Amino acid sequence: MADTGSHFTLIIVVVSAYLLGSIPFGYILLRLFHGTDVREIGSGNIGATNVARSGKRSLAIATFLLDAFKGWLPVFLVLRQPQLAEATSMELPTLATIVALAALCGHMFTIWLKFKGGKGVATGLGVFLALAPTAALLALAIFTVIVVSTRYVSLASIIATAAFPAILVWLERDFFPPPALLMSGAAALLVIVRHRANIGRLWAGNENRLGARKA
Repeated sequence: MADTGSHFTLIIVVVSAYLLGSIPFGYILLRLFHGTDVREIGSGNIGATNVARSGKRSLAIATFLLDAFKGWLPVFLVLRQPQLAEATSMELPTLATIVALAALCGHMFTIWLKFKGGKGVATGLGVFLALAPTAALLALAIFTVIVVSTRYVSLASIIATAAFPAILVWLERDFFPPPALLMSGAAALLVIVRHRANIGRLWAGNENRLGARKA
């Protein structure tokens, strides 16, 4: 019975994180305030970058903040509820990284839009900030340096995301057990895989730079 109870609690926590992550704020905001479908603009992505292509920068900023918040919130709540770790028979950092991965998957594969979502940069930042704020801020610094020096947002996103697990091992390996570190790596890998089209364009030399006009 104890095992059944712990499994049920884990399912509830993970599903809740997934559903929160699934809220398509970019789609909702652009539909509500601009009357358009973000999936019919640019890349068809529901994230802040594609919302910005509508010309509504305020909605793009709001999308980024809300997408980050929906990743941050479930991880933040779990880390402050040690009883959940006891109820699921797991270490708290491991449970938190599972929740982080669930929220990230919710954004990337939202149930509300036929499992089509975003690339997970903002939501990834949110879950990383909740998991390990110092490591996330260092990764954000790497992102900023690369954007300023190259004007490639996608390249900065990929490198900063890849750097986060390494920084986490460097700074927090005493707090995060190996399963948690592995799942943080899986979350980063998922974000990178979602950028595979950008990687192809970077390799071909035709990726758009920040501020550059499309031909």
